[in-house]
Amino acid sequence: MDQQAITLNDVIQKSHPAIFELLSSRGKNIFFPKLGILAQSAQAKGKEINATIGEAVEDNGHPMHLRELGQLVNLPDSAVFPYAPSFGKPDLRSTWKGFIYKKNPSLGETPISLPIATNGITHGISISSYLFVEEGDTVIVPDLYWENYALIFENNYLGNIDTFPLFVDGGFNFEGLKQKMEQSTGKVVLVLNFPNNPSGYTPLVSEIDGIVEIVAAQAAQGKKIVVLIDDAYFGLVYEKGVFTESIFTRLATLGENVLAVKLDGATKEDYVWGFRVGFITYGVKNGTAALYEALENKTAGAVRGNISNISHLSQSLLQKVYSSENYDQNKLEKYDILHSRYQKIKQVLGDPKYNRYFSPLPFNSGYFMCIALKDGLKAEEVRKILLDKYSTGVIVFGNLIRIAFSAVPEAKIDQLIENIHAACQDYLGQ
Repeated sequence: MDQQAITLNDVIQKSHPAIFELLSSRGKNIFFPKLGILAQSAQAKGKEINATIGEAVEDNGHPMHLRELGQLVNLPDSAVFPYAPSFGKPDLRSTWKGFIYKKNPSLGETPISLPIATNGITHGISISSYLFVEEGDTVIVPDLYWENYALIFENNYLGNIDTFPLFVDGGFNFEGLKQKMEQSTGKVVLVLNFPNNPSGYTPLVSEIDGIVEIVAAQAAQGKKIVVLIDDAYFGLVYEKGVFTESIFTRLATLGENVLAVKLDGATKEDYVWGFRVGFITYGVKNGTAALYEALENKTAGAVRGNISNISHLSQSLLQKVYSSENYDQNKLEKYDILHSRYQKIKQVLGDPKYNRYFSPLPFNSGYFMCIALKDGLKAEEVRKILLDKYSTGVIVFGNLIRIAFSAVPEAKIDQLIENIHAACQDYLGQ
């Protein structure tokens, strides 16, 4: 093991032994190299002659680039073409940390880490798995989950997904979560994704305490718990009584046996799916600056060893927009569009004529909602009929149909539901 990894491990062990136990073997071995090329390049920065870094520069010292590309972007060359740090751009990291506090006021002044930039939230989940998921580890996930979880946790890192039903009696299934956590031995890896993909559900304010209490009870028994919080659709809540902050706020101060890992980013929050900018942020009770710095170094080391760094251009564009006085208003306008589509699909599905063929699962937020088909109907066959006869595309999970109302103009939502209704009738030969 490299001495730099040993040094980081010593810091973590002395500060929070439980977090060291949560690290995978890869997590224990990884470090951000402060020696070698990076250190020597940093020492040479600003020197008259700098022959260290693997970038090409013009004779005037500016980053070399194709003229046509430079004309396409209204940003300084230095904010576009050079490599960005593996940690992410410092100004954007600070801005995003400020956003976390602003959007989650109940955090107060709770110390959290400085976010590490990732290549979207998918990459953030993968890097978190690199750090915390060992081969054979059980990863607890609600039964309604994004299929990419299987690729990441099982295919990439050889963990085992273990699910519990997300819903019972129209609300969050506390008993299912409790049973799975009680069955876990050793460390616990729990994934919480709200608003949930595919269901579009976020727990109510009255439900959050129940989830937190289950985690707290297991931690009190001595279990070491890492909670990966997939906040991809954060902020898109459409009903009163729904918890509007991230559950990170409650778990980041829960206990020294619970490490909360917030995985979020600009992808859906700011409607920039192709920018691929996400963040990993850590929170734990009594987290110290030294502990967070060690975790940041390990995370940045995993990023550097994986893809080197995140798009400099995407980070610079976001920082420029975040500095605009119009940012909040522009974002509210897009939220209002999605909110209106949510209200429309909820109103349409209220027509009792649809109950014969399908019924909606609980939904109150995000991009999606699901309908459960009645007995006798097969979702995959209905999907094919929708494609072939009604020029309509949906996603199927088992015998559920997922609808991305985020992608459907409000004026077409009536027709979307009516098409599904007709396809169900066609399948049954009615």
